[in-house]
Amino acid sequence: MDWKIELIPVPVTDVDRAKAFYEKIGFHADHDHAVRPGLRFVQFTPPGSACSIVLGEGITEKTPGSQEIQVVVGDAEEARAQLIAAGVEASDVDPQPWGNFVYFRDPDGNSWALQAIGHR
Repeated sequence: MDWKIELIPVPVTDVDRAKAFYEKIGFHADHDHAVRPGLRFVQFTPPGSACSIVLGEGITEKTPGSQEIQVVVGDAEEARAQLIAAGVEASDVDPQPWGNFVYFRDPDGNSWALQAIGHR
């Protein structure tokens, strides 16, 4: 039996600001649907990912800025260059024995780690 991670909630304070940020870094906007007052569901999928993120109103009770997400990318330098080109503050590439990492935060402070793995 397969167990697949499909959706990760990302707590934000301003849905439209977060939506603009994730569009700017190249995440695909799957949909933006207001179910009812107080419940807005905005889903994004990173390029090539089978797992999406959801942000909005009434989605999670987590504190904005408290989410940590790690994503595997093909090339840390290339991913960093894409973030910098989009105007996002990103760390230098951090080489570790288990991969090269780049770190950044969204406007609410939710942290992202991009890991380029040499081989699996």
